[in-house]
Amino acid sequence: SPQLPDGQDLPLPPVILGELRKDPHNPTVCFYGHVDVQPAKKEDGWKTDPYTLTEIDGNLYGRGATDNKGPVLAWINAVETFRALKLDMPVNFKFVIEGMEEAGSLGLEKLLEENQCFFSDVDYIVISDNLWLSNKKPALTYGSRGNACFSVEVK
Repeated sequence: SPQLPDGQDLPLPPVILGELRKDPHNPTVCFYGHVDVQPAKKEDGWKTDPYTLTEIDGNLYGRGATDNKGPVLAWINAVETFRALKLDMPVNFKFVIEGMEEAGSLGLEKLLEENQCFFSDVDYIVISDNLWLSNKKPALTYGSRGNACFSVEVK
């Protein structure tokens, strides 16, 4: 748990682990996304609440809509569409949806270590954390180099 300056422990929000289908003939794809947003105060210039879709002059504003609530919803909508059309899904789905990505995914590593069996049959991972390059240009992230974290102690 993160700790506030006064020493009080702050509980972490839950991480959603979900799965849909376990057909052994299909590959299993795990989709990762997050629903938290960059911290910001209204006095910094933000005009709307981060979890309230707001219409201003005919435009809709929702902080975090592209980073990353929209991409998370896109995968959920894709599954709903397959089901509504009664189409056979070509893959088994697993989802990891967290609420601490913007703060360094606190607690996620521990959760993943404690739930290794959940990931034992995953064939592919899709990190669905995208953005829009402009009002008319979405970005499709098709590769990631990964992250490396190091701690160095010098005496």
